[in-house]
Amino acid sequence: MINNTLGIGIQGIQDGMQGMENAARRIARGGVDGPQGTAEGVGGLVEPIIDLKLYERSVEASAQVVKTADETLGTLLDINA
Repeated sequence: MINNTLGIGIQGIQDGMQGMENAARRIARGGVDGPQGTAEGVGGLVEPIIDLKLYERSVEASAQVVKTADETLGTLLDINA
């Protein structure tokens, strides 16, 4: 059960980091998209900035899952020792 929880937390961190990287790339493009490089303006940056923040929170939550699972495992080992 603990290993499964750790795996879920780690997968959440990896997914969140990948999402943050994708959002950061979109921000770095500065709202310019498409083959002709048509500018979307400031409105084109809003969504990737929001996504970046959402993925940041997702990584923080997943890290908390890993931390809690680690603490639980430590407690179980202390009880059995």
